[in-house]
Amino acid sequence: MVKHVILWQLKDELSVEEKAAVKAGIKEGLESLSGKIPGLVDIHVNIDALPSSNADLMLDTTFESAEALKGYSTHPAHVAVANSKVRPYYKNRVCLDYEV
Repeated sequence: MVKHVILWQLKDELSVEEKAAVKAGIKEGLESLSGKIPGLVDIHVNIDALPSSNADLMLDTTFESAEALKGYSTHPAHVAVANSKVRPYYKNRVCLDYEV
């Protein structure tokens, strides 16, 4: 099994209301990939960061293997969500992949 965790900081120019809408859209879009991508075991997006956080939201996914993670990165359903709901709105992305 492989964990794929991403933390994003959203763009500063987004208002509080815009950030809330973007986070909800990212959560809905990414979590809707469950059951659609081979090897994707679990997917969860946390949008309720505490004030002590320096990231706005987190993606926590589990894959059957490193190969499944690689397939996810180029899967058309994932690319569509990433291009429409994620990439236009973040200023910083940190990723950690590890075996469990």
